[in-house]
Amino acid sequence: MEEFKVQTAKHTVPNSSPMRPHSEHPKDHAAKRLSSASNGTSDGGAGAKTPVEITALEESFRRFAIHGDTRATGRDMNGKNWSKLCKDCGVIDGKGITLTDVDIVFSKVKNKSARTITYSQFKEALAELARKRFKDKSSEDAAQEVYRMIEGKSPVIAGVTRAVASPTVSRLTDTTKFTGSHKERFDETGRGKGKAGRVEVVDTSGYVSGYKHAGSYEKKVQKPPQKPL
Repeated sequence: MEEFKVQTAKHTVPNSSPMRPHSEHPKDHAAKRLSSASNGTSDGGAGAKTPVEITALEESFRRFAIHGDTRATGRDMNGKNWSKLCKDCGVIDGKGITLTDVDIVFSKVKNKSARTITYSQFKEALAELARKRFKDKSSEDAAQEVYRMIEGKSPVIAGVTRAVASPTVSRLTDTTKFTGSHKERFDETGRGKGKAGRVEVVDTSGYVSGYKHAGSYEKKVQKPPQKPL
């Protein structure tokens, strides 16, 4: 009986696998794969990382895909950023290709229930626009022309719009023209008085209201310091 127990203990289960270390949690592994994909690397069969080359066109696609959206991964692009890409890169010329054409092509290449397009659908959309933009060239040459217009480009960020001085606004913000209780809220320089301009502060100095020589009596009766002998 003891012999049987010893032999049984030595047998191993064929499909058993060693327990994963705590560091190789499924969630950690998924995060690692996502990080590798975003860095342009993929896991090889023997655990080595094989670099994935990203073309200049795909790099521009990713830049526009994440524009204005902190949660975007750069793998797909929404219609707003698609229109911006075509506008910033000069694909829209106002003659052969208009903003309406860009929206129509986007709706054509995307999936029926989707709101974004993938990189492959993005290239398909560019090919559609290229045939319309460069009618005198072959489909392949026209697509290459459009690719060159986009490669290496980034979203154009417009500057902050400056406020235009308006006579109406200037009149409403000129404190020298305020009257009544609003006038009491600002001093001669136009700076707000704070609480003193909103609440009536009681004067406990003993002087009557409007007296301009407060404190002058103390200066008159104060004796000058005597010189030491």
